[in-house]
Amino acid sequence: MHAMQYEFTLPADYDMDVIRSRVARLGHLLDDWDGLGIKTYLLRERGMHGSPVNQYGPFYLWNTMEGMNTFLWGGAFQGPVNDFGRPRVRQWTGLAYEEGSAAGSPAGYAVRRRQPVPEGAELAGFMADAAGETERLAAQDGAVLAAAVVDTRAWELAHFSLWEHGMPKADGDVYQVLHLSAPGRGALPRGRQW
Repeated sequence: MHAMQYEFTLPADYDMDVIRSRVARLGHLLDDWDGLGIKTYLLRERGMHGSPVNQYGPFYLWNTMEGMNTFLWGGAFQGPVNDFGRPRVRQWTGLAYEEGSAAGSPAGYAVRRRQPVPEGAELAGFMADAAGETERLAAQDGAVLAAAVVDTRAWELAHFSLWEHGMPKADGDVYQVLHLSAPGRGALPRGRQW
């Protein structure tokens, strides 16, 4: 499993219905993308759920590098680049993935929490704890799924979770889920990834 996210931070007075309309019009295009586990079309609105910004920030869990590379280099990614500019694309290696207690429910919200891996941390124990936190999140009422991923260049851990309701039991940046493409969700490897 491989994770990816890019974000477009928009002006404070930006009409976020433009993003909603865009996703309503185009979101289905990845509903059957080969190699994709899930793509969540995520939106943060300034002043809602503690967000200081307006932001569009899709988050992906990929089953294959080929699927991700085809998205990035095969033309599909050029659309948002043309409309909003070329963003930095964060990438993380998968640590753990779990289906949640509300796995059959539609996802209404997402939470992403990024944190540094502390210098001097014993890596095996730290990553095992991150996998355990993924299990804990997935077991919470209303959790649709949870994942933990790590960027070993920046030594950054990220927890990502989807929720059926607007009161997620997780800390981090809260997003509205506008659409979920999940062609390979069932193929995402469950549990620890090592």
